[in-house]
Amino acid sequence: MPLQLVAANLLSPALCFFFLGIAATRVRRDLAVPEQLGRALALYLLLAIGVKGGAQLRAEGISPALAAGLVAAVGLGVLLPLLAYSALRAGLRLRQVDAAAIAAHYGSVSVVTFVAATAFLAALGVSFEGFMVALLAVMEVPAILVGIALARRSEAGGMRHAVHGALTSSSVLLLVGAMAVGVLTGQRGLRDLHGFIVAPFMGALAVFLLDMGLVAARRLGDLRALGVPAVLFGLTMPLVGGAFGLLTGAGIGLSVGGTTLLAVLAAGASYVAAPAAIRQALPEANPTLYLGLSLGVTFPFNLSIGIPLYYAAARVLAG
Repeated sequence: MPLQLVAANLLSPALCFFFLGIAATRVRRDLAVPEQLGRALALYLLLAIGVKGGAQLRAEGISPALAAGLVAAVGLGVLLPLLAYSALRAGLRLRQVDAAAIAAHYGSVSVVTFVAATAFLAALGVSFEGFMVALLAVMEVPAILVGIALARRSEAGGMRHAVHGALTSSSVLLLVGAMAVGVLTGQRGLRDLHGFIVAPFMGALAVFLLDMGLVAARRLGDLRALGVPAVLFGLTMPLVGGAFGLLTGAGIGLSVGGTTLLAVLAAGASYVAAPAAIRQALPEANPTLYLGLSLGVTFPFNLSIGIPLYYAAARVLAG
């Protein structure tokens, strides 16, 4: 079953566009999606998942499951960067600031991997809890704060700027705002926006993943500078995070779909919110390390193999 799911995932149109982007750079290195279009698609995807999640959250209402999910999200957002930091310092002997910067990325979440996972579940007809989008927004923040705190432990005033930057990042603001719109308007609003939010979603995701394939291909050259141990970390850490997400999701009673998405969130490595925050808060950190690992190693792994693997495990644990 996992191999069949991996094969089906690899042949999905959106993922095929991702690999098309990687292959196309071998022919034309100057091929690129216009930067403004890439940003617009990223904003669209955040807006779409926020509104849909908010509408579903309103339909489900406030529940003990939501409270348990929020606590779990914060806990994972704190635990995972601490584990990543310890492994990077002990195993790879990286500088404190570089280990902390990478840890922030691996405790935070990959929004696009989450979106791809929801599309994967939708193709299988698997439902999930509406508040998973809320967990996505919540998990963006703690890991970034932990990473900056690990790097700035001996400095004063660093955390205040870190908290402000994380809470006011564009991805968090748009997700929370779009989710609020979904909660306020409910299913009526979702019907009104169906032609904009629902119907074009997969097409927008395909073009965005084409852009991500082009960007990721350019980061593949950074892997030579990272070395084999660092690449192994980029492949192992998502499995560790995914395992924690699976056990936590099953432990708090999430559905198979919800458990899958919590595993995807815990396994992801941010390359949107975290790089923006880390670039501002830790300018001395090496971007080749944290972007090369998150975008060049972990993102393709999760997108192609990780998502169906976490779903197969969730069926066993939460089914």
